[in-house]
Amino acid sequence: MTSWPAAPADAAFHGPAGEFVLRTEPHTEAHPMALLAQFLVAFGTACGRGAHYAIEADRHYPNEFCVLVGPSAKGRKGSSWGHVRRILTEADPDFVQGCLASGLSSGEGLIAQVRDPVDQADSDAPADKRRLVLEQEFAQVLKVLSREGNTLSPIVRQAWDGDALQTMVRNNPLRATAAHIGIVGHITKDELLRYLAATELANGFLNRFLLIAVDRSKLLPFGSALDGDHLAEIRDALRLALRFAAAHRELPLDRAARERWIAIYADLSAGQAGLAGAATARAEAHVVRLALIYALLDHSDTIGLEHLEAGLAVWRYSAASTTWIFGDTLGDPTADEIWAAAKERSAGVTRTEVSDMFSRNKKRREIERALGVLEDAGRLRRETRQPERGRPAEVWVPVLADAA
Repeated sequence: MTSWPAAPADAAFHGPAGEFVLRTEPHTEAHPMALLAQFLVAFGTACGRGAHYAIEADRHYPNEFCVLVGPSAKGRKGSSWGHVRRILTEADPDFVQGCLASGLSSGEGLIAQVRDPVDQADSDAPADKRRLVLEQEFAQVLKVLSREGNTLSPIVRQAWDGDALQTMVRNNPLRATAAHIGIVGHITKDELLRYLAATELANGFLNRFLLIAVDRSKLLPFGSALDGDHLAEIRDALRLALRFAAAHRELPLDRAARERWIAIYADLSAGQAGLAGAATARAEAHVVRLALIYALLDHSDTIGLEHLEAGLAVWRYSAASTTWIFGDTLGDPTADEIWAAAKERSAGVTRTEVSDMFSRNKKRREIERALGVLEDAGRLRRETRQPERGRPAEVWVPVLADAA
């Protein structure tokens, strides 16, 4: 069983975001990363579609998606959001009052939240295109995705990418341009594994979300009152940061950050096998978006090394959380069953032993296919060994270093 992710590096708690966690954490049972991740996503959404980081022809705006994954009643996911909402209300009451939404059930419904006017006489279209969607029952969203013909998945993917949102229906088509959408979801590990379809891993839906493992951080039998004065400086800093972020400007990496980005880019870009690999395939984009958010909180005209390190620390915790959730499974039942047995045998397994795992009820073609999947994923290595007597034997040896 994959272990719980280690605590994030101190770099994750940089600037006002870190100060918010530092001052709030002693007064709540919520996990520090639940506070931090939701604070970053909420602030990034409130920033709107102004400041951005450009790479080639694409622009990354400070909108992010995250899902807190932890026990249902004991994870204190809802408690953590209450603290974030409180300070956000004090910093930008108009955003909290008019730009929070919930109830993701269709792509059309999401577009309607930020739709363009149908014509010049359409006064009902929202003027503010920012939306922070809070789904405290994210399992319901995953259930919706499985319904045939539902358009939520592609629209959510377009929203994260910053593309124009639109439906192709003949009657009453909807379109939304320049929308700025963030999503926060809460779910248990069991629900995520039960309701997540392989399609949503393959099509890139899930890898647009930061998965954050959370649990109750401490026991406070009588709760704890957090004096609003403790957060006054952070509230004021948040107000100023939102004003700074509203201006349309590009934030490039400074020299130190560029050198660090070059050093880590290959590792971030390297694809990994398995379900965890599919869920972390957008590492580079998440890191730069997080770094952009940290820079905006600092009112910085550039993304500095400290901002990049902060974003990288959050991403690494998210990647470790993803491994905790999915382990080293590949999503292929036959291959996963072979791997579960083979990784415990350092000397390897023969094809006969593999066949015996399934009581010889698996066809040779299916076993060959699954072994090929494991070989391609770098989990097993094919060797030929010559016994003292008889013909050479084909042995499949676990590559444990690659699977770690």
